[in-house]
Amino acid sequence: MLAIAIKEQQYKTYILSDETAQSEVEVVPERGGIITRWRVQGQEILYLDAERLTDPNLSVRGGIPILFPICGNLPDNTYTHQTKQYSLKQHGFARDLPWEVTDQVTQDVASITLVLESNDETRKVYPFDFKVAFTYILRGNTLQIRQRYTNLSDEQMPFSTGLHPYFYMPDKTQVEFKIPASEYQDKLTKTNRSFTGNFDFDSDEIDVAFRDIRSPFASVTDNNRKLRLNLSYDEAYSTLVFWTVKGKDFYCLEPWTAPRNALNTGENLIRLEPEATFETLVSLSANFF
Repeated sequence: MLAIAIKEQQYKTYILSDETAQSEVEVVPERGGIITRWRVQGQEILYLDAERLTDPNLSVRGGIPILFPICGNLPDNTYTHQTKQYSLKQHGFARDLPWEVTDQVTQDVASITLVLESNDETRKVYPFDFKVAFTYILRGNTLQIRQRYTNLSDEQMPFSTGLHPYFYMPDKTQVEFKIPASEYQDKLTKTNRSFTGNFDFDSDEIDVAFRDIRSPFASVTDNNRKLRLNLSYDEAYSTLVFWTVKGKDFYCLEPWTAPRNALNTGENLIRLEPEATFETLVSLSANFF
């Protein structure tokens, strides 16, 4: 049985469920259109800092935040467009703004579509008119995130986009990574290092970017929980970022269409023509063994 329920609490929460597969996804449109929870067979797949979720002055640490119109940060949080300088904070503004629910489906899949449109506040930091639609699709143990970006401006619109999923992992010593790259760039040291399949979790923080990914598929196996998480993404995604903090029960494996500072460098930047639409897809599946 597929269903969508609404839970009225501090923020209205939409609960997508597939009863047969014992899977459930919670979405909070008002808090950046974020997925806050994903459960499969009663097990939590995502990490969530509930206290940050309840504080509207803080960005949410947990769930699957949306990154748009940039991924990562810009030097001094600034970029230049047509000789004018703008200020745009890390990961952009989509994760901090309320989204509008425009469609719900419970036939064959449980899905919900949310929309974010440009407004006076977004144009102050990003001088373009746009419409972004995210459709979250739950079926069985798979969660698809379909995205549609439309340029409503009369000029070309540059942007990058990504997802910042926080995956729950209480024991990082029992994990195996399959990431389709042989090296990464360390954000903290600005150096490139070879990747042999794992990380040094004794470090206080790990923040690295895989720039030369060879396939549209990655996986993480948590042997302690007997969970294999599969992540797939289409050809728009050029970068995978891995981030974790010592002592916290999460890791992030983030598909980005472009690296940090792309709005200044132009590297892998999507440039959408007026009235044009760009679509992309990320898919996640959680398999217990």
